[in-house]
Amino acid sequence: MSEATVKTAATRSSGFDPKAVVDAVRRAAGTPNGILGLHEPVFAGNEVAYLEECIKSTFVSSVGPFVDRFERMLEEVTGAKRAVAVVNGTAALHACFVLAGVEPGDEVISPALTFIATTNAIAYCGATPHFVDSSLETLGMDARALAMRLDAIAQKTATGTINRETGRRIAAIAPMHTFGHPVELDEIAEIARDWGIALVEDAAESLGSTYKGHAVGSQTRLAALSFNGNKIVTTGGGGAILTNDEALGRRAKHLTTTAKLPHKWAFVHDEIGFNYRLPNLNAALGCAQLEQLDGFLASKRKLAAAYQRAFADVPGVRFSHEPKDTTSNYWLNAILLDEVNADRRDDVLAALNDAGFGARPAWTLMHKLPMFAQNPRGDLSTAESIERRLINLPSSASIRSPDE
Repeated sequence: MSEATVKTAATRSSGFDPKAVVDAVRRAAGTPNGILGLHEPVFAGNEVAYLEECIKSTFVSSVGPFVDRFERMLEEVTGAKRAVAVVNGTAALHACFVLAGVEPGDEVISPALTFIATTNAIAYCGATPHFVDSSLETLGMDARALAMRLDAIAQKTATGTINRETGRRIAAIAPMHTFGHPVELDEIAEIARDWGIALVEDAAESLGSTYKGHAVGSQTRLAALSFNGNKIVTTGGGGAILTNDEALGRRAKHLTTTAKLPHKWAFVHDEIGFNYRLPNLNAALGCAQLEQLDGFLASKRKLAAAYQRAFADVPGVRFSHEPKDTTSNYWLNAILLDEVNADRRDDVLAALNDAGFGARPAWTLMHKLPMFAQNPRGDLSTAESIERRLINLPSSASIRSPDE
């Protein structure tokens, strides 16, 4: 970079005003009374009634009608043939990787820019996370970066695709829909097919998002959802496995129910399983939440549109909008500072939080964490740029723009 360019960049950065970001957020989300959280749940339906019904039935653990009902509702909402409800999104991902055939000593390719649950679930299998770059458009796994990385290090063999540099089998590819924005699913799925690698879709943040008219998680063999307290629909803590393979769906339920064989009284288990089933009490909450999903989505899209309008004329900042051919649930709204303003990110975060807006940065990239620092990875320059510049804004479905 030339001296003149450095001086220009420094001038632009020094002229950037965090107050302009605060004012834009206030125009979109109003003036908070206290702290406006990043993503707070909304309980405005049958939550109390269903919880009371569940408690009175005494079926509050992993067996009960609300669990079955919640799974059928998920199948209807997503279009997937089978939904298996589990205790959280991490458990759903772990089970998905096991069902996909990930074994100790394998590698799984995932984005460096993700919540740690994606990476932890891979490690639970005894496998090694292998990191690839993200796209500025989707904020998720970049299909071109994935293709380039595989071309550079992968080799097809009689026993599967291996990483020539490590000798390990590459067992799965795990894209994640960041903040509800769908990744380039067709391109990534084609790459996975070409290399004979399983695809596991981390749809934890994207219930209600669509890719080319289909709900995310509904078109791949295995996908995982999350219903944590900060998700668009919550069960308190919860997750689900989605699949269009009926046999795989039955195995998913068996595996996550401690692999117990059905019997009136005997406790017989035919393999190592997981005590991952969602309690009926949590499912009761989830059923009431799913009944309101359309309204939640409409409110969140209105808020996203308000943010987009508010930031349209703010210099040095770009609002992250839904990618082409997708509909985003805008789980978390995000802005990206221009690269020259990246060193002001924490100033903006401080200004927003001081003004009562619970803004947060992106997650620390996975390869920067001590337990994954030595893991294999490709070029991560875009993910590193996003991490430097991204700020998440309050995104609850209850937020109403002043101009509504």
